[in-house]
Amino acid sequence: MADRYFKREEAEELLPLIDHCLRQARDSKERVEGLDRELAQASARIMALGGSLPAYRKLVATREQREKLVAQLQEAMNQIQETGCLVKDLDEGLVDFPTLREGEEVYLCWKLGEERIGYWHGVEEGFAGRKPLEDETRDGPPSGSQRVQ
Repeated sequence: MADRYFKREEAEELLPLIDHCLRQARDSKERVEGLDRELAQASARIMALGGSLPAYRKLVATREQREKLVAQLQEAMNQIQETGCLVKDLDEGLVDFPTLREGEEVYLCWKLGEERIGYWHGVEEGFAGRKPLEDETRDGPPSGSQRVQ
C-alpha cells in the first residue's frame, strides 16, 4: 500500500522535476559506468604487469570522481523518491505513480520523453501491461466507470 496516491494532474505537475532528476541520474550512472570500466582496465593492466605500480594519482582522482558521481546519482534518485513516485527502470526512464482505480491500487505509468501521463497498469503487471488512460479532457470519463485520478 502506497504512502501517497496521486491524481493524474498532481503527477503531471511533478513531471518537469522528475524529468530533470531522471536525466541527471542517468547521466551520472553512465559516467560512473565509464569510470568503472576505466578502473577495471587499470586493474587488469596492473595484474598483467605483475603488480607494477600504477599511475597512483590518476587512480585516486578517478575514484574520487566516481564517488562524487555516485553521490549525485543518489541525490537525484532521492529527490524523485521524496515525491512519492517510484522509479521502475532508470535506464528506460520508467516512473510509476500510485493511484486508485475503482478502489484498487494501480500505477499511473510515465516514460521519460512522454509529454503527459497517458497510461496506467496494475501493480503486478508492469510496463508490458500498460493501458491507455481515457482522455478525460476531450470526451470525459466513460459512463459507468470510475476514472483514474
